[in-house]
Amino acid sequence: MSPDAAALTLLPGTLPEALFAELVAFRRDLHRHPELGNQELRTTAVIKERLERAGLQPRVLTTGTGLICDIGTEPAAEEGDLLALRADIDALPIPDTKTVGHASTVPGRAHACGHDVHTTVVLGAGLVLAELARKQRLPRPVRLLFQPAEEVLPGGATDAIESGVLDGVGRILAVHCDPRVDAGRIGIRTGAITSACDRLEVELDGPGGHTARPHLTTDMVTAAARVALDVPALISRRVDARAGLAVTWGRLESGHACNVIPQHAELSGTVRCLDLDAWHQAPDLVHAAIDETATLHGAKSQIHYVRGVPPVVNEAASTQLLQDAMAARRGLHSIEDTEQSLGGEDFSWYLEHVPGAMARLGVHPPADPIRRDLHRGDFDVDEQAIKVGVELFTAAALLDGGRS
Repeated sequence: MSPDAAALTLLPGTLPEALFAELVAFRRDLHRHPELGNQELRTTAVIKERLERAGLQPRVLTTGTGLICDIGTEPAAEEGDLLALRADIDALPIPDTKTVGHASTVPGRAHACGHDVHTTVVLGAGLVLAELARKQRLPRPVRLLFQPAEEVLPGGATDAIESGVLDGVGRILAVHCDPRVDAGRIGIRTGAITSACDRLEVELDGPGGHTARPHLTTDMVTAAARVALDVPALISRRVDARAGLAVTWGRLESGHACNVIPQHAELSGTVRCLDLDAWHQAPDLVHAAIDETATLHGAKSQIHYVRGVPPVVNEAASTQLLQDAMAARRGLHSIEDTEQSLGGEDFSWYLEHVPGAMARLGVHPPADPIRRDLHRGDFDVDEQAIKVGVELFTAAALLDGGRS
């Protein structure tokens, strides 16, 4: 028997039903009590209490919310020895529109991105791996990382890294709920699996005047319109089209009267990018395109470019580890290729420091003809995905230890 196969024999054939039932109840409790980024006090407390009840010693992050918990680190782990399993714990500022018993009890707040599932999966994997560690059967120490504020640009991962969550970590893994993938399956991809996402705000100013005499002043509405139309087109001609660098506006405001040329206009939107190198160039390219267009139409521009997150770029060996773990537990038929998403994810910041990968965790009920997208008030999951995620992470921890 190979070391990999021997490691997997340490796991039960499937997640014990009693533990699965507990995890479903835990996830529903989180779903009923969503908390926004950097406010996850209750969420942190209930995770901490369950880990302590399992005999573990979780440590709350210096930011005040979120925590880490090491398993199997006696004696102390060597540098780069830890495998980190990351979950994000915050919710979104949108109302929950579902009528299920576990719907949000907090007005205007909902776990509409599946972070409650991510949290439950990492917790469940930690409970299984802690039992193996007690029996001295865990081949590699593991760090559970419950990270706050993923939905807050530039992401809570940056604060978590500054607080030392990657100290001693040699690899990091994560999953993200995907309603396009059926429950029981995962989607994987080597290389970029998400995109960069930045926020852009532009203010334009000029003298204003009478609409009867636009030639004597700055036609601010036209200037704003040209920025909205021309800047995305200019950007598309100044970077390789394969980089997928795109400026998309979500707001344009100017003026209050039909016969008054306004003195001020505002635009805001996002900058998204498929390529990491192009993302590093994006601020300079966007600034130049806006300045040129505004100047051409006689407006002065102020640009507020807020860095978001780079793309999540899955490292090849870590992606293969996720594939091997899923194949060992559920078979190759449970794995599918996934495309690069235009959404952003702050898991990317960890990959700037250590190798790792993120998998798409299928959450769509196979028999349901409707696919409810993320960031919608009616988003929910097939809770069998919890069992799949726990089995994926526990198998990955054993396989990774067998290869180190």
